[in-house]
Amino acid sequence: MRRLLLTLPLLCMPLIAAGQTSPNDQIGNAAWFQQPNSKNNQQPAPGSLLVQSQSATTAGAQNNDTSLSFNPLSGGTVNASSVQVGVTPNVTAQAGVTQRSWVSQPRIISSEVGATYNSGRYSLGVSVAQDQSPNATPLPRVLPGAVPGVNGLTDFDNSTQVNARGRYALNGNSGVLLGASMGRIHLLPGNLMGLSTLDQRALSFGVEHGSVSGNIVGRTMQPEPGMGVPGTLNADRRWNSIDLGVTWRLPWQGSLSFGAQNLWSSGNATSTPAGPPEPDQSRTPYVQYHQDL
Repeated sequence: MRRLLLTLPLLCMPLIAAGQTSPNDQIGNAAWFQQPNSKNNQQPAPGSLLVQSQSATTAGAQNNDTSLSFNPLSGGTVNASSVQVGVTPNVTAQAGVTQRSWVSQPRIISSEVGATYNSGRYSLGVSVAQDQSPNATPLPRVLPGAVPGVNGLTDFDNSTQVNARGRYALNGNSGVLLGASMGRIHLLPGNLMGLSTLDQRALSFGVEHGSVSGNIVGRTMQPEPGMGVPGTLNADRRWNSIDLGVTWRLPWQGSLSFGAQNLWSSGNATSTPAGPPEPDQSRTPYVQYHQDL
């Protein structure tokens, strides 16, 4: 028995090593999913590979991506893996997969492929991304605290979008971040909105200075042209929202984030006699603390 107890720590060492991440590899700000080639990111040399794998709670993943919006207080976990290949001294190709999991809603799996040009002073990345909810169900979710799936939509099925992200360094300690996204969201059959497809667009603007960063994201959704259903939603109906967030990276490898999702929005999130329920756009203030271990 004593020999077995001494052997167990050695058997666990590979698992412990696999769970290690670099202090700068925060899911919401590392790799290239949110802000490619920011000042905390590594860039592989030409012909070399850089593989990153990260795991955290959703509280540690900033909600500032321009493509889709997730409730910052929904709980759950985020696992992300990415591969970067150095093509030239200034060009990097990337591919990555992210999985978001919750108790009260289906998991979301995201994949993204693209490339980034980095001149040192500024960088620009373009990518194609897809998000899907495997084994999604349109049945009501009866668990307490159930939250909307994606962009305030409870019947999200999948989406495809084209993303562009850029960063301009003001100096060695500050930078300006810009992002844009255009795509299409598909809803589950039989959803209460009576729609199958929504077009979505997003713009983001962010500023980094030292250990503090801020980001504002504007999103808009509307039914695909020609897809309006008589007696349900007007084909010209649009839903607009603005998110605002600030993050302070702490000296002990932690971070404190605060802000509000849907700080400003248009649309009605409740069912009315004039029509079916609309996407949930209720204002959601949040304060989150994340610690890297």
